Amino acid sequence: MTLDASSLQVVRATDRRLKRSDRSVLASVGLHAGLIIASLVAVFPVFWVLVTSFKPDARAVETTPQLFNESSLDNYTRILGGEKGAFLTWFGNSVLIALLTTIIAVFLSATTGYAASRFRFPGKRSLMMSFLVVQMFPFAVLIVPLYNILIALGLQGTSIGLVLVYCTTAVPFCTYMLKGYFDTIPGDIDEAGRVDGLSPFGVFWRLIMPLAKPGLAVTSFYAFLTAWGEVAFASAFLSAADESKTLAVGLQVFVQQNRTEWGHLAAASILVAIPAVIVFYLVQRFLVTGLSSGAVKG
Repeated sequence: MTLDASSLQVVRATDRRLKRSDRSVLASVGLHAGLIIASLVAVFPVFWVLVTSFKPDARAVETTPQLFNESSLDNYTRILGGEKGAFLTWFGNSVLIALLTTIIAVFLSATTGYAASRFRFPGKRSLMMSFLVVQMFPFAVLIVPLYNILIALGLQGTSIGLVLVYCTTAVPFCTYMLKGYFDTIPGDIDEAGRVDGLSPFGVFWRLIMPLAKPGLAVTSFYAFLTAWGEVAFASAFLSAADESKTLAVGLQVFVQQNRTEWGHLAAASILVAIPAVIVFYLVQRFLVTGLSSGAVKG
């Protein structure tokens, strides 16, 4: 007696349910306990930073910490009011640099990834290999050559120069990611667009880009985070004036030579994390699809 495809699927599904039901109660309890402990370990540092942000500096590092001892919003009001550094100026600089980096890096990565996915041209393998090799270098090694290049271009100490530096780190990864995602989109769509009279760029912009939203969301999130929380490049390539600093560099004002203002530093850290959380919330429904699809082909 042979089973058809549908009957075989039913048998396999029933077998999987039986195996799950055979799992002991102790194993289930251990699994859930492990997940709960892992979640607490991951969340507790963020929770403690949040609690610390409501405390005065003297109470932030007390030997016997209490959750709500002398809690207030003074740290936030002083930071946002400009008493502790030009926080709003730093915030505006960070938003501008992060958005420019995201837009430029994603556009360059999308066009390059599409070309590598659809066209054959001399040096294609070498180009993709160079993108991979660039990712192997630590950021600290790149500071000196990038610094010299910015001086030669007259962009040292400017936001545009820092945006270009961030693009050099974001574009290689984003290109690899989008190239793998474009490989999963059937080439028949391109042919249908050309039959309808679209140019190669028209096919890319009007047909392929709307289908690549998950991949674009992943690369946009990565490019945004690359520019939002980076410290080393921002410290080296921006001027020391307050009006030029980004948030990550500006937070160093709370770490002085003889003491650290932990309450204000914690409050500023929470404010810095909010935009990243908002961006993650906006793109999170595309993240799993974009990551899994981009890993199908390379």
